[in-house]
Amino acid sequence: MHNILDTLAKKTTEHEYYTPVPEGYVRGKTKYVVVFGTVMSGLGKGIFSSCLAKLLQDKGLVCEPIKFDGYLNQDAGTLNPYRHGEVFVLDDGTETDMDLGTYERMQNKNLSADNYLTGGRVFAKVLAKERKGEYLGRDVQIIPHITGEIKGFIRTTAVKKKADVVLIEVGGTVGDFENSYFIEAMRELAYEEGKENVCFVCMTYIMEPATLGEQKSKAAQLGLRGLLASGIQPDIVACRAERKVGDKIREKISLFSNVPVEHVVSVPDMESIYFIPDTLKESALDDLCVSVLCLEKKVDKKDEQQATKEWQDFVQKLRGARKKITIGITGKYTVLRDAYASVMKALEHAAAYNNVQVQIKWIETTDIEKGKLSVEEAMADVVGVIVPGGFGSRGAEGKIQCIRYLRENNIPYLGLCYGFQLALVEFARDVCGMKEANTTENDPKTKFPVIDYLPEQMKIVGLGGNMRLGGYNAELKKGTKVWELYGKKETVRERHRHRYEANPVFLQQLEEKGIIFSGKCGDLIEYLELPPHPFFVGTQSHPEFTSRPLSPNPLYVGFVRAAVDTKRLR
Repeated sequence: MHNILDTLAKKTTEHEYYTPVPEGYVRGKTKYVVVFGTVMSGLGKGIFSSCLAKLLQDKGLVCEPIKFDGYLNQDAGTLNPYRHGEVFVLDDGTETDMDLGTYERMQNKNLSADNYLTGGRVFAKVLAKERKGEYLGRDVQIIPHITGEIKGFIRTTAVKKKADVVLIEVGGTVGDFENSYFIEAMRELAYEEGKENVCFVCMTYIMEPATLGEQKSKAAQLGLRGLLASGIQPDIVACRAERKVGDKIREKISLFSNVPVEHVVSVPDMESIYFIPDTLKESALDDLCVSVLCLEKKVDKKDEQQATKEWQDFVQKLRGARKKITIGITGKYTVLRDAYASVMKALEHAAAYNNVQVQIKWIETTDIEKGKLSVEEAMADVVGVIVPGGFGSRGAEGKIQCIRYLRENNIPYLGLCYGFQLALVEFARDVCGMKEANTTENDPKTKFPVIDYLPEQMKIVGLGGNMRLGGYNAELKKGTKVWELYGKKETVRERHRHRYEANPVFLQQLEEKGIIFSGKCGDLIEYLELPPHPFFVGTQSHPEFTSRPLSPNPLYVGFVRAAVDTKRLR
């Protein structure tokens, strides 16, 4: 095939091409795996893609994931959890789709803004270039300029990360108008890179109506035709279903999609997402990708065996745990569990480490505020409670009532971000005598603003501008519980997403009554604890964002261990 990369970066009107090609980019040096979805959303495409990325990484390949989101927001920071689930924060402060959290957990590594692209970011970049006259008088269009910037983003990431494979998840579903330009960009990518350098994977859904009692493939066939109509011939088809997809269905899919039947794999529902890599490996999905991309010579069998063993050890802990404990999670998004996805996963990691299973009890704190549920009823069967992050006053007073009960009854408590802040409010009210204490987020005129904007934050304007985002280092106080949990490290790094801080004006009064501030970031309070309570810890950070299956976060490990001990005492 003619190498058109030599002319792609030209911006004159002599060529129809437009793709910014980064310096040092060599065609064929990086291979690409592109994952699409058909039929319906919510198939677990992000989970599937992250598991595939993990398997390729396990083979010794440098696999860099990228997630495309078609919406015109420039990041996920302003999206309502009810509409889009959790906002996941990367170490560099990028607010992303929750799928990036799955990628980080599966691949056990930090990602950055180079791994996430929204339609809003693409259009903003193109329009900024147009205003600067960088297109040399050309009429700016979806093709080639929008699609060109998308391909340029991918190639830039490939060079920066020195990737053997870039795995791209195209958000949404084939046929969605909002992601059509991303799909077109991937068609162009294969045209420019050569088909031997791009592997297309299509995830589809096999229905099984209860009234029929058998699997049906027609919807999947139509979805695949939509992808074929976009000019993309899949190399692999992954069939999602409630149970294993039968051979006859696989043969039908093969016939209607021009995909060899051995390249049509079954991906049934699993009890845990952490069981999926084994299922994909049994289907030889990773080997199929390697074969399509001719990467056999880069596979390191020794690395693969070691990585497989480590993962199997973790999976065996998950499967082998018999003891069960009930952990309460308070909140106002409890009807949508995806809003707390990272908290749930961090608990799962810590549970495996402690050889137990965690059952979650969701506590809707607005019901406590309205008198529909008493605190005693909410806490009746839990051995530990987490108050996670959040914003706004709705449900806050119910959370404060829960915190007081946990403190007074020596039940393990972990306060995350907002949970840290409300723990200080509760302590100020009920122990320090500041009955009107509050956060100025909920009561701007409170007499005792123990949580407040700091003076330097007042000068920052713009949505999200005054928010502390991303990874920050904290200096830990020796001899404290937090210091011990983190392995007696002097400095630790966790991620943040909040605007309000502990007000330094009240710190001395709080300390005199027994609170220990066990970690600081400069002058900002990062951790609190309350001895001799068995486990009462709060942090301004979101430690769940750094918890991984093979390296669970220390705060969660300690919290689950304390909950197990509490159950024994009961």
